[in-house]
Amino acid sequence: MSSHCHTSALLLVFMALAVSGAEQSEERKCDVIGDETSESQMERALLMKLEPLSQMRFNVTVEKGKTENYVYQFRVCREVNSTTHDYGGLVQTDKQNGKTTVIGRINETQVFNGSDWIMLIYKGGDSYGSHCSGEKRRAVIMISCKRGVTASSFSIISEEREKEQECFYLFEMDSSVACPAENSHLSVGSILLITFASLIAVYIIGGFLYQRLVVGAKGMEQFPHFAFWQDLGNLVADGCDFVCRSKPRNAPAAYRGVGDDQLGEESEERDDHLLPM
Repeated sequence: MSSHCHTSALLLVFMALAVSGAEQSEERKCDVIGDETSESQMERALLMKLEPLSQMRFNVTVEKGKTENYVYQFRVCREVNSTTHDYGGLVQTDKQNGKTTVIGRINETQVFNGSDWIMLIYKGGDSYGSHCSGEKRRAVIMISCKRGVTASSFSIISEEREKEQECFYLFEMDSSVACPAENSHLSVGSILLITFASLIAVYIIGGFLYQRLVVGAKGMEQFPHFAFWQDLGNLVADGCDFVCRSKPRNAPAAYRGVGDDQLGEESEERDDHLLPM
């Protein structure tokens, strides 16, 4: 009985370890500022729109003389370093001393958009020292529309830290996820044209197969209703001739050809009297 209880306890311990390991291995995602119930449908939709970029990592190096040499690492709605569990979505690393500073955290996210851009904001970064009244850092990432490109051109624009409050780091990048959906609706004219062309194709192909396989027609007679279309062409020509004629049908022609009936017999009269005697 005791061995059975011991085995059950071990199974429970293994299950608990497996569950905790699964929770730790699952990467944290963006958490919009405020309660979960206060998140709008627009914010949820934008976070879903950014999801294709979540598995990508972006880096940019900034060198300002010999005193400032930083590497900025950025992930979309994921932690840059999931082992530290610091929620850092955009992190600055000093290449001289290796010091790491969290610029913004994914658990304090804001997101909104325009017609062809998405603004992603990470708040709650590490506090400033002597700048901006010691407030927490904030990263602003402008994602602009560029069709055909998953993500590119990640760069830092500026760092605004000379104010008393509301300081921020501004970054930008290009991605197709920020582009509006293309309007693929066809116009009424296009629909009618496609329908008409489809009907003509069905008529010609179906009629050709019927004439050839059922009727046994050969040559041009395989064309459906060949006699009708042949007569129609003649009728159209006659109608055009009737409409386009600019004078009455019974008006005489402007010139008449020379016929055999107009050629008289050669005159027997000679000019012999003009000859010298």
